Amino acid sequence: MSPRKVRRVVNEIRGKSVGEADTMLRFMPFAAAREVWKVLNSAKYNLVNHEKAPVSEQEADDFKVVEAFADQGPTLKRIQPHARGRAFPILKRSSHITIVISDV
Repeated sequence: MSPRKVRRVVNEIRGKSVGEADTMLRFMPFAAAREVWKVLNSAKYNLVNHEKAPVSEQEADDFKVVEAFADQGPTLKRIQPHARGRAFPILKRSSHITIVISDV
């Protein structure tokens, strides 16, 4: 999914609590919301299952989304054949989604 589509969703959850962001992402009509929701849950459960300082799930929902951004990933280049021997490029873009949560 292109970073432009993902940024539209990521910008909405930045600065919100994890619980509020989770609820927002579940009801957003964008396809990118599902992917961002997966990354948010991964960050949340990494915090819950951290060996040094484990946190309960209820406490993790009170943490804030401090940083959230989507950078461009590798682009797959494909060709679409057209009339008269022409070929048009198809760029299948991907993105790297990063979410940082903290209790600050």
